[in-house]
Amino acid sequence: MFFYYWKKSITFAQNIAERQFVEGAIKSPLSIGAINMIDRKKIETIVNEYLEGSDKFLVSVNVRPGNRVQVLLDGEKGIQIVDCALLSKHIESFFDREQEDYDMEVSSVGVGSPLKMLRQYHINVGRHIMVLGHDHRKTRGKLLEVTEQGIKLEKENAGKKKKKDQAEEDKFVFFAFNDIKEARIQVSFN
Repeated sequence: MFFYYWKKSITFAQNIAERQFVEGAIKSPLSIGAINMIDRKKIETIVNEYLEGSDKFLVSVNVRPGNRVQVLLDGEKGIQIVDCALLSKHIESFFDREQEDYDMEVSSVGVGSPLKMLRQYHINVGRHIMVLGHDHRKTRGKLLEVTEQGIKLEKENAGKKKKKDQAEEDKFVFFAFNDIKEARIQVSFN
């Protein structure tokens, strides 16, 4: 794994050096980091305007060093490859490859990705999720309800006594969004 990142860093530096050489403007190693970063907010605006009125929505935009742009989407009916390809071409139409060198990745959120937006919770009502609280306790259950304040789960294995003298666990639990560190959809292969 170390070699992979090291190799990428060397490749990144070589790409910059080659670009500077071709442009006839060899610069000192101190100027290597002086690449114009693509504006994340500009991409967010482009994507949100493109998706307006559809069942699809923007989850996040990340711009990493070297102008590696990652756009993550979700949708009420899912995201298809063609959706990603069309959006990628739309975004690229706003940038000039001669002025800005970048890598663009447009994709749907992964199956195991954390839920980040209220809208994602709404489209996953009825599915099983795992919630990690800020207290580092994990709770698994079926997502029953989503409000502006939080979510209600029907806990897995609720209603069972853990030991002889313990009371039954509550079957339902409410998590305020402020108390959730992370929530992920649980995929079942049964």
